[in-house]
Amino acid sequence: MSTTRTTLRRAGLVTALAAAGVLTAAGVASAHVTVHPESYAKGATDGVLTFRVPNEENTAGTTKVQVFLPTDHPVLGVLVTPQDGWTAKVTTTKLKTPVKTDDGTITEAVSEISWTGGKIGAGQYEDFNVAFGQLPDDTDQLTFKTLQTYSDGKTVRWIEEASGGEEPENPAPVLKLTAKSAEGEGGSASTDSSATPKSSDSSKSTASSSDSTARGLGIGGLIVGVLGLAAAVFAVLRSRSAGSRAE
Repeated sequence: MSTTRTTLRRAGLVTALAAAGVLTAAGVASAHVTVHPESYAKGATDGVLTFRVPNEENTAGTTKVQVFLPTDHPVLGVLVTPQDGWTAKVTTTKLKTPVKTDDGTITEAVSEISWTGGKIGAGQYEDFNVAFGQLPDDTDQLTFKTLQTYSDGKTVRWIEEASGGEEPENPAPVLKLTAKSAEGEGGSASTDSSATPKSSDSSKSTASSSDSTARGLGIGGLIVGVLGLAAAVFAVLRSRSAGSRAE
């Protein structure tokens, strides 16, 4: 009996560690502020960018979000979607280099959008939708540095850029700009209409339910653990059978 119990304890420990390790990794991966979709075609027009902000703290809520738009490669025609419970403030800046468009020369562009008045609770996220008239066509990506302020006064600075292929601790949301498609100058790089997250009504769901990748990894970890436990039980039963035959 002692050998059986020891084997089962070890199998249970392996199961727990495997599941916990995978779930922890999934949780970390889903906690960053991100922009969706992940890519658009260069010069794309009349689209929507969604900034997903998950709450990382267990004892405080997110009460302010500030997204900074690049002005060296400006996003033109920015409009903010009304958000229940939140008040948006849009700041414009005069461009060092005006942008020529079919509608004329643009000398100012939005440089910052801040949302206040609402709250993102523990285990929740919020989607902030921003419409644009035109994306730049002279760069390969846009970095949107973001500040996330909590009710306890803590501010997380999502401003770091990847270097050397490694993801930083607090990465800034990055939108990749791909080559223009042959069918037209605008549009998203993805043909899947579901690439853009839904409106704020569904954005208050828990962060775990929103991240399919995290769920997949977690389920995978549990399956691995269960298989390991099953293998251990089979080994115990087999050893008992062998002992019975020997008697």
